[in-house]
Amino acid sequence: MFADYHVHTVYSDDSVYPMEEVVKNAIRLGLDEICITDHVDYGVKVDWDSGEEIRYFHGEPIANVDYPRWAADLKRLRDLYGSRIAIKMGMEFGVQTHTIPQYEALFGRYPFDFIILSIHQVEDKEFWTQDFQRGRTQREYNERYYEEMLGVVKAYKNYSVLGHMDLMKRYDEEGIYPFEKLKPIIAEILKIVIADGKGIEVNTSWHRYGLTDPMPSPEILRLYKDLGGSIITIGSDSHAPAHLGTYLQEAKDQLKEIGFKSFCTYEKMQPVFHCL
Repeated sequence: MFADYHVHTVYSDDSVYPMEEVVKNAIRLGLDEICITDHVDYGVKVDWDSGEEIRYFHGEPIANVDYPRWAADLKRLRDLYGSRIAIKMGMEFGVQTHTIPQYEALFGRYPFDFIILSIHQVEDKEFWTQDFQRGRTQREYNERYYEEMLGVVKAYKNYSVLGHMDLMKRYDEEGIYPFEKLKPIIAEILKIVIADGKGIEVNTSWHRYGLTDPMPSPEILRLYKDLGGSIITIGSDSHAPAHLGTYLQEAKDQLKEIGFKSFCTYEKMQPVFHCL
């Protein structure tokens, strides 16, 4: 069973990968299942039909998914290719504590199979631009990142897995902050995730960002397992053809080494377990 559960298409503002090409390429790669998880980031992006001004970056619009077109495209592709590959309806919600009401409303609009909960911004400040990190010490911005994650998982429950839990290391110009210094708050987050019947993802994009550690780190994965966690999804965080389906087997092997016995796909927000 090979499933890529973190896949972006042209409906994400940082991708130009047509959804139909994603599906065709996934079939060509021999994938059994994909989940489309396009970006929604309230606080820093607006909806296409919001009536608010849409900002542009290098000529490209910075906006959330065009939901009606996205849903229609996904349905069309399920009808066309559903006998050859399972195509699940998902999204990646970049939640902040002050944007939770907007995600509650969006979640109720569509019959989602799967939601990745990610912390992409804090205080409406981006990590990739260094706006969030600027003016803070490495300790301060790492701790603040996890404080926001803790606040979100306490208050928001309509999700499936936490995405790339240690995302900050992708954008940390000071290097990777020691896990042991963050372990208490990470453990607090994971205990809530497990108690709520949610999971975490293994995100295989760490290769293309030049990181030496998987994402999340083996330390986080071991802690999750030791605390009783068992729901794991695997995703490439694909934004382009070269990303799709990459390193899925490597992620499975890493999970087996840690002691996990299974990974998950999702159906109507419920995990389906598969042997590694």
